[in-house]
Amino acid sequence: MYIFLSRAWVAATCCVFGAAGIRADEGMWLFNAPPLDRLQQDHAAALTAEWLLHLQQSSVRFNSGGSGAFVSADGLVITNHHVGADSLHKLGDETHNYARDGFAAATRADELKCHDLELNVLVSIADVTARVEAAVTTGMTANQAFPARRAAMAAIEQESLAATGLRSDVVTLYQGGAYHLYRSKKYTDVRLVFAPEQQLAFFGGDADNFEFPRYNLDICFFRAYEEGRPARVPHHLAWAAESVTEGELVFVSGHPGHTDRGNTVAELLSMRDRSVPFQLATLNRLEATYGAYAARGPEERRQAMGNLFGVQNGRKARQGVLAGLLDPRILAAKRQAEHGRRKGLEDRLAGRTSPYACIEQAQETLDGIALRHRMLEVGLAFNSMFFAHARTILRAVEERAKPSGDRLREYRDSNRESLELRLFSDEPLYDDFETTKLADSLTWLASTLGGDDELVKNVLAGKSPLDRAAELIAGTGLGARPARAAGSVPSDSRRALYEGGVAALAASRDTMLAVARLVDQEARSLRRIAEEAEEVKRQAHAEIMTNRFATEGTAMYPDATFSLRLAYGLVKGYGEDGPRRIAPITTYAGLFARATAKRETPPFDLPPRWRTLRDQLQADASFMATPLNFVSTADIIGGNSGSPVVNRDGRLVGVIFDGNIESLVLDVAYDDRRARAISVDATGILAALRTVYRADDLVNEVLATADGRR
Repeated sequence: MYIFLSRAWVAATCCVFGAAGIRADEGMWLFNAPPLDRLQQDHAAALTAEWLLHLQQSSVRFNSGGSGAFVSADGLVITNHHVGADSLHKLGDETHNYARDGFAAATRADELKCHDLELNVLVSIADVTARVEAAVTTGMTANQAFPARRAAMAAIEQESLAATGLRSDVVTLYQGGAYHLYRSKKYTDVRLVFAPEQQLAFFGGDADNFEFPRYNLDICFFRAYEEGRPARVPHHLAWAAESVTEGELVFVSGHPGHTDRGNTVAELLSMRDRSVPFQLATLNRLEATYGAYAARGPEERRQAMGNLFGVQNGRKARQGVLAGLLDPRILAAKRQAEHGRRKGLEDRLAGRTSPYACIEQAQETLDGIALRHRMLEVGLAFNSMFFAHARTILRAVEERAKPSGDRLREYRDSNRESLELRLFSDEPLYDDFETTKLADSLTWLASTLGGDDELVKNVLAGKSPLDRAAELIAGTGLGARPARAAGSVPSDSRRALYEGGVAALAASRDTMLAVARLVDQEARSLRRIAEEAEEVKRQAHAEIMTNRFATEGTAMYPDATFSLRLAYGLVKGYGEDGPRRIAPITTYAGLFARATAKRETPPFDLPPRWRTLRDQLQADASFMATPLNFVSTADIIGGNSGSPVVNRDGRLVGVIFDGNIESLVLDVAYDDRRARAISVDATGILAALRTVYRADDLVNEVLATADGRR
């Protein structure tokens, strides 16, 4: 999911981040700086430190992208089906399609261990801004300041890891205005417990995606394990006894991935004219490639569906963002807001270079290298997990020779365990699919940079993109393959090369490692240019935010950074000012009515289990009246998928899974007139588990404790 656009958005843009201008229920707030006064003033809600700590440590981050929450003392986690889909697809094979057909573990012994899923639970936050900023001294150039800042952050993280054993990440906030150390409990033994059929989790398919009313059972359960046993967690959420009601205040605790609300006009123009159109071109191309591969047959469809769903979702989201950026009223409002702030700041600079001008110059540098940077460093030209593994191994060996603080950020010592979990994943890679993806991306490389580009010629080595892709895939052992492929391809050599170091790499004849080495020098050079330009922007944004804190106060929330945030809002419909009002809550009766109205043609068909039980379910008035989905004004974005929604008592009332179409430019600003966050209702989840799936043990587990604590 992502989020949003509406006409009232213009008014919001004028005051994004401003303490006095924050609209209604706007904000992705830090847990160590919650809007307590606003909540008390606007909603008569008094949140205690205990309430906040309990919600914080019940919340879970999925490092595959998304959020979740503990819902039992034995490490049971609820999230979305589409957040769990990465693991569902990886666990599947030719005879098991868990993403499509669902899964239910009969006993805990039957729970399926995920290949590479990591869960994080935030334990504490510390402000380390002063120490990070002290590393950058007056007179440093950008190419001196960036490594100095990186080294300081790595040192803080390594010291924290050694002292606490917790995952330790220094998070950049306010585009460089602050730095906080997040310490998190990490779980790497995670097992699948339950998932419904994809057709119920994503009922209505792409046609209903980002729409409302909705009828989706978009949920999934996992369990965290420690030392081979279910983890005993100190905090988990109790289930609410009643469904939400219209007008009720709810809270969302999750990990919004990224927003651009603090961007300057220059940065927004670059998004409008360059980066977002490029992202859309990328997504459109991938959608065609994955769709064509999926059309080859049922097994090919199973292999490609996770990728296809992701690009379809992303394509629709970025279209919404671009539509907002192309609305002249939006940028006009942004320019007006920036003009006032910029003039006030520059009047006090006494001739010094404006930070806004610094950002403009740095953005020009970034735009100048963007195409080759995306192709080579981001890796869009080499769309294969085999290549991703090759680059990781190549760079890990080279970076290990340096002090941790001098390495590329992802190779610092404090991140090693997480990096190795992904690198040595047992996820099966399929040669035909990897060849298809790589051939398409090599074609894009050649057509974008030109067939006569020296690097392109070296990469293709005198072959067509398809022939070169087939050669590279056939000659690599940098990934796990299905058992049936054993003997016909190189054996998995990832660990041997990673641990063997420079000598092992030099002796290797792995084809993918060779092509990764071929492009690495230019890719690293482009990365250095980008990092130095970003450092210029970071320092400029820090100066802008310091001025804003001084003139507007500090009651501001930072842009989303995939770190834990608190949002809140009312369960509220919309459309009162249009031709029809959209009620805030849907029921199971609505699900069956929509399926009937669409004659159960895909994507509005019910799964076999639901069709079999249809008469029984429709005869059950209580079940049919049970809420299934609801909307609220809570401020969310992509990454919030799977976030727990709780009531004033801190009890689970729902799980975020999407936003409506009007929410697609929440990336840039908040509006509560029509934009809505969409959740699965907690009572609807229990009703399905009890009545349709007969998952009595699962229901009993989530209802086992009244207070949500061990």
